[in-house]
Amino acid sequence: MQISSRFTLAVHIFACIDTFGNEYKVTSDFLAGSTNVNPVIIRKILGQLKGAGLIEVARGTGGTTVTKPLDEITFLDVYNAVECVENGELFHFHENPSTNCPVGRNIHYILDDKLYRVQSALEKELASITLADIKQDTEKYLSEENR
Repeated sequence: MQISSRFTLAVHIFACIDTFGNEYKVTSDFLAGSTNVNPVIIRKILGQLKGAGLIEVARGTGGTTVTKPLDEITFLDVYNAVECVENGELFHFHENPSTNCPVGRNIHYILDDKLYRVQSALEKELASITLADIKQDTEKYLSEENR
């Protein structure tokens, strides 16, 4: 299993908005230059973040801003905004296990609780990290780089 790159791209976008937002208009083209990802993909992620109420995007070349303080936005907020998790379930169960097989007939009973516990642990950890943590680390690494 692998979470798509939309999550790390979204966090990268927030770091750029915070780092460069006072000096530049942070547009999809600007972000594409930093992420080295097609601007169309960046615009899709920006749309998802905007839909979740995490950012504002001015039309045209107006730029992007964050709608709340970074210490109020968790990784879980970002994850929920950009990842396509069907019905809130991280794990997609294979369709139609055989009811003729004793394993297939019982696989949901065997796995459902365990998968729920794994997802809950992931979500708890994502909720414990904020974008303010990323800001702090970004500032640290940028200051070390300038030494």
